[in-house]
Amino acid sequence: MGYTAKDLAEATPASRDRYVDLLRVASLGTVLCGHWLMAAVSGDGIGNLLALVPALQVLTWGLQIMPVFFFVGGFSHALSYRSLAGRAEGRPVYAAFLRARLRRLLRPTLVFVLVWSAGALAVQLAGAGEGRLTGAALRLVTQPLWFIGIYLAMVAFTPALLELHRRWGWGAFALLVGAAAAVDVLRFAFGVPYVEFLNFAFVWLAVHQLGFLRADGRITRPGALAAAGLVGAVLLVAYGPYPLSMVGMPGEKVSNMAPPTLALLAHGTWLVGAVQLLRAPATAWLARPRVWRTVVAANGIAMTAFLWHLTAMLAVYAAQLALGITLPEPASAAWWAQVPLRLLAAAGLTAVLVALFRRFEAPVPGGGEPGSGPLAALGTTLCLLGILGLSMTGLGGLLEGHSATLIALPVTAPAAIAMALGGWLLVERSGTARRVRLGG
Repeated sequence: MGYTAKDLAEATPASRDRYVDLLRVASLGTVLCGHWLMAAVSGDGIGNLLALVPALQVLTWGLQIMPVFFFVGGFSHALSYRSLAGRAEGRPVYAAFLRARLRRLLRPTLVFVLVWSAGALAVQLAGAGEGRLTGAALRLVTQPLWFIGIYLAMVAFTPALLELHRRWGWGAFALLVGAAAAVDVLRFAFGVPYVEFLNFAFVWLAVHQLGFLRADGRITRPGALAAAGLVGAVLLVAYGPYPLSMVGMPGEKVSNMAPPTLALLAHGTWLVGAVQLLRAPATAWLARPRVWRTVVAANGIAMTAFLWHLTAMLAVYAAQLALGITLPEPASAAWWAQVPLRLLAAAGLTAVLVALFRRFEAPVPGGGEPGSGPLAALGTTLCLLGILGLSMTGLGGLLEGHSATLIALPVTAPAAIAMALGGWLLVERSGTARRVRLGG
């Protein structure tokens, strides 16, 4: 029997930190709106509004809110792992932790990948994949998957980083910040090739580490944290080799996002401090039953909405073209006048897609039993490499073997899909393998 959002809201224990749930929903919701707004579609293809109007790039200092999601992830992972370890009575819990955290994330993601892969293959077999808009759409639709790949890495590293946190506290965060800074020095001052990819780990894991500190109540001066991060980000952008935008811009030599930089870490630090300053009033607001029910309902579909929101946006533009409606020049007065209608249409179509696919995000029973840690770790590694690879290759050129560089190695979309699916099967099998050995 399923439970409604009202049932879950009414059953919420008094000890639950409701603000964390709000931050999770708000951060993903901001990403959705940002992507819908930034897409500048014309008859020539899909561009980026921030590249067309550079003055708007300063808005990314408030709208690039992915660090908040990873911060919330650190908080949740700390509580989840400790809860499992506390009930395990000395038994290994690593495989159980991975399965429990990954099941709800990977099922909707792999369904999205398989549906879009089938569609992309059909389009290319029909010879319709070479158009400017179609080709751009096939490249664009998988790009947000990078975030899921990084999130998988955070889950995999949680036990080790929790131990560092237990021993060193703020020192563990400082160590990751120092490592991120060292990578940028090697990258920009000495031109060491490929070293910048290490900051996919150091930058995002540092933000994740702040979630551990919050879980232990150790962020006691959020104002100072926000000020330090903001001042650091301003100085790095003003005097360092870092661009103003906190999201990637087409054609730029340096991106703060891919790979992430020390400037993005400073930006994430100030955001964490800023949202912590809002905790008290937001918690009081969340005590209202109607507000809390809305947050609970949104949390139940947040990942599905994230996965399909670009599909909805592309469908809006495709419908305009199919109906013969002229697309105005991006950033023109007519383009801005259409923004509210496009956002409403994209939100409506996203709601339809969520209704179709939300069942794959529903919690899966089980997953907390002991299992094979090495097998689960191998599966998680394959999943994250496959999903990261697919975010870089896109789904265009499936038949031509188009490849992209993933950490200095070429990868094709079919290979990335195979890695993600194979990794998922290994994560699932890790529990079965353990039970077979115990019973044999």
